[in-house]
Order: sequence, then structure tokens, then C-alpha cells
Amino acid sequence: MSTLKERFAAKALPLAKEFKSFVREHGTKVVGNVTLAQLAGGIRGVKSLITETSQLDAMEGIRFRGYSIPELKKLLPTAEGGTEPLPEGIFYLMLIGELPTQEDVAMVSEEWRKRSEVPQHVFDMLETLPKEAHPMTQFSTAILAMQTDSVFAKAYEKGMNKRDYWDPMFEDVMNLIAKLPRIAAYIYRRSFHNGEHIAPDPSLDWAANFAHMMGVKDPEFKSLMRLYLTIHADHEGGNASAHATHLVGSTLSDAYYALSGGINALAGPLHGLANQEVIRWVLNMRKEIGADRPSLEQIEAYIRQTLADGKVVPGYGHPVLRIPDPRFTVQMEFAKAHFPDDEIANVVWDIYEVAPKVLGEKIKIKSPYPNVDAHSGATLMHYGVTEYNFYTVLFGTSRALGVLATLCWDRALGFAIERPKSVTIEWIKEFVAKYEEATV
Repeated sequence: MSTLKERFAAKALPLAKEFKSFVREHGTKVVGNVTLAQLAGGIRGVKSLITETSQLDAMEGIRFRGYSIPELKKLLPTAEGGTEPLPEGIFYLMLIGELPTQEDVAMVSEEWRKRSEVPQHVFDMLETLPKEAHPMTQFSTAILAMQTDSVFAKAYEKGMNKRDYWDPMFEDVMNLIAKLPRIAAYIYRRSFHNGEHIAPDPSLDWAANFAHMMGVKDPEFKSLMRLYLTIHADHEGGNASAHATHLVGSTLSDAYYALSGGINALAGPLHGLANQEVIRWVLNMRKEIGADRPSLEQIEAYIRQTLADGKVVPGYGHPVLRIPDPRFTVQMEFAKAHFPDDEIANVVWDIYEVAPKVLGEKIKIKSPYPNVDAHSGATLMHYGVTEYNFYTVLFGTSRALGVLATLCWDRALGFAIERPKSVTIEWIKEFVAKYEEATV
């Protein structure tokens, strides 16, 4: 039976050759035009990246290799006796481009199990940081500390043909993903549970072992982690963490440097840290209103006050989506199936009943619907993971699957270093003046 690495090579290397010829033939064709507003607005919506793993549709949500999240819930393999998809399956799909079988998923699980031991110096380094350091700071630093074992960095130093860059990058990617749950769980127990660590259980799948090492006793939490780590895995290539990983990797930095850069981007409040902001906003609302389950009228008044104060309602709105985020929807379905009477979850559902109507009144708000962050905190809180400063580490562990699968493709396809052209404001003013003069 062929290995995962051999299957990736069989897919990627012929496509790399085909794509190179395609660009040679069609490279002068214009893909799109950039407006001044896009230039000044974070190049939002500008088609400037190629990412194989997933694509975001405004009206359908994220599609992994063409499959929507509701479809993948039905099609991806699950753990024995379980109902939620295994993250090993979404990684296989993103990397190979085909739906995995149960045997394929078992192969990925075994590969990660064999590579999961974390060097002791990484734990030693973490212990030098204050326990109060934000978990994302610890996570990014730990990823960098593992760079000492980079297969790519060592191979590049010895010298190799650029056509072979994908091979050691694949090794780094598999090694890194395998170790992330151990590191993340270590940070969780160090920061919030007096450093009382829990040894890995090699009999468990990647997500279930993560749940085990975190120390959450409820067996349902393993199912949640499988779902959580699957649905957060990718969101096409233009989001900040994916783009940062791609950008760093385009310099031929190895996977450790690249992922650390992506994790640093994910730590921003306008990106992954938003899940932390959502639950904080919900808890503050309950406290300020003085009710564990505020009425719909009270929630509406609080939302309007938040907007009047010049703040956003965290967890609502999306730069691309024009529907409720399917990742929000599947979390809500999970919660309603497993804990329909949970107080905080019910508050989240009440907010969902009110917020789109209020936000829809604002002309500047293009999407009044919830995104993935609107529900994840409430779901985690139910299982006792109340330390919301840690939530983005969970997000980052999942997001690594997509951005690192993409990094393998970046090297296999031979993508160049990213180097867009920048201009000054003075140049823009002169450009507009000449444009208006020519128009007249």
C-alpha cells in the first residue's frame, strides 16, 4: 500500500509540471483590477493567491476541495462508535484532494502517533516563561523552539534541487502537526491547572488524545474536539493566518517559522482572538444586565448600546460570507443534540435570534449573521473549559492542518517568494490627478 507521502507526490508533482506550462501559455492574461479602495482597505477581495485546500463561497460557506461542511459531516470517516468527523480525514482531503477511507484515516493517525514525541527542550523553554503569559505567546514560542528539528532546514543547508523542496517540507509538516496537541495541552495544564500534566494515550486518535491530555473527563468532549478541529481547519488562503504562513513559507523558511508566523496573525483580535472576545462579551452582558438568561428585549438593548458606544458585536459579520456561517450552524446543532438546556448556549441562541435584525439595519454592515466564533466559546464552556484565553490555541491547532497542507502544495508547485509592489500616498495622489485629467 502506498504511503501518504507517495500519494501526495503522485498528485502534486504532475500538477506542478502542468501548472508551470499553463502559466507559460496564459501568464499575460489579466485576472482582475484593483481599485484604490481595495488598495487602501487591506486588498480585500483581490484575487492574488492560489490555494488548493479550500475556497470560500459567500452564499455557501467554506468548501474543502469542493465539499461543504454539512456534506463532510456525512462523508468523512468517524471514530468507532462516534458521529463526528476525524480531523485526520479533513487533512487527507486537503492534502490529496480525495475523500479518505477509514483505512486512509487510520494511516494518518498512525503517522502522527509515531511522530508525536516533543523534545524535552521545548518543555524546558516553556517553563522559563511566566505562567501568566498569554497561551498564544507560549504556543507560538513552543512552535519556534521545535525548529531545531526541522528536516527542511537541514536538507536545504546540505543543498538540494528546488524540485525536491516539497519532500522535507512534507516531513516537517507531518512532524509538526503530530506534536501540536501535546504542546497545546501542556500549555493549558501549565497555565490553568497548576502544571499537573497528563500523559498522552497512544491508543486515541489525534483529537481525542488532545481532549484526554487537557483533562476534560466528559467523553462527549472527545467528540466535540473532533468536530471543532475539523471545522476550523482552513478558510481558503487569504485570511490573515493562512496568508502569513504562506508569506513566511514563500521565503523558503521551514514549516516551524511559517506556522509560528501564522499563529501570531491568528492571535489578533480581528482574527482568531475573536472567539475569546465573544464569550467575554456574552459574560459581561449577563453581568451588566443582572440576569443569567436575559430577555430578547434586554439583549437587543445591549446590542444597540454596544453599537452606540462605537464597538462591534463580536462573533457577527464576515468579510466574505453573506449567510450564517455553516461552522456556527454545526456547532449549534451539536449543542442542541448534547446539551439543549445549557444556560450560556441558550443565551447564544437568543443573541442569534436578535442580532441579525438589529445589525441588518446598519447600511455599512454587509453581513449581519454569526460567524464561527459566535458559538465556540459557549460550547467549550459547557465542558468546563472556561479559560477563554486558551480558545485561540485550540483554533490554532486546527488551523495548522490547512495552512500546513497548503505549505506542502506551495513547495510542490514551486511558488515564488511573495513580493507585491507598494506605492506611497503621494504616488496615489499623482495617479488620481493624472487619471482625472485624462478622463476630462
